[in-house]
Amino acid sequence: MLVLALAGLLGGCGDRDEQEVRQWMKEVDATTRVAVKPLVEPKTFVPFAYASAGGPDPFNPNKLLAGGDAARPGTGAAPDTARRKEPLEGFPLDTMRMVGMLQKGRAIFALLQIDQSVHQVRTGQRLGQNYGVITSVTETSVNVKETVQDASGEWIERTSTLELQQSQENKQ
Repeated sequence: MLVLALAGLLGGCGDRDEQEVRQWMKEVDATTRVAVKPLVEPKTFVPFAYASAGGPDPFNPNKLLAGGDAARPGTGAAPDTARRKEPLEGFPLDTMRMVGMLQKGRAIFALLQIDQSVHQVRTGQRLGQNYGVITSVTETSVNVKETVQDASGEWIERTSTLELQQSQENKQ
C-alpha cells in the first residue's frame, strides 16, 4: 500500500502541464509588441539676469521705517523731518476713532479717541505716523493727507478719512 501511495505522488510531479504553459508563453511573447512612447526632450533653462545697478535695494530694512530715506533731493514732495513733532504724530491712524465734533465760533473741532483719551483736533494739525496733516473737519469725518514713500523711494501723498463712530449706547 505504501508503494502505491508513493507511486501516485511521484506521478503527479510530471511536466505535462508545464510544457503547455511554456509553449503558450512563447507564442504570446512572439506576437506581443511593446509600444513605449519616446520621452519628450526637456526644455532648456535660460537663467534671468537681474540688472539692479542704480536702482533702490528692495531688501533695505530702512525702507520700512517712516523716515528711512527721508528728504533725498529729487524724490517728490518730501516732508519736513527737521520740524518738531506734535503729540498725535506718535499714534497710527488706525488706532484713532472720531467720536464727536465741537464748534466754537467759526472753528470746527473733531473729537478723536485714542485708547482711553479724547483729543480735540482741527484743520492744519498734524497726526499719524506718516506725516499726516488734517485737511478738513466736518460733522461726520476728518480728512487727512499723508506723505509716504513708495517702493521706489519716491514720496507720494495719499488721503485717509476718519469717520464718525456711533457709540454702543446710541445704537440701542
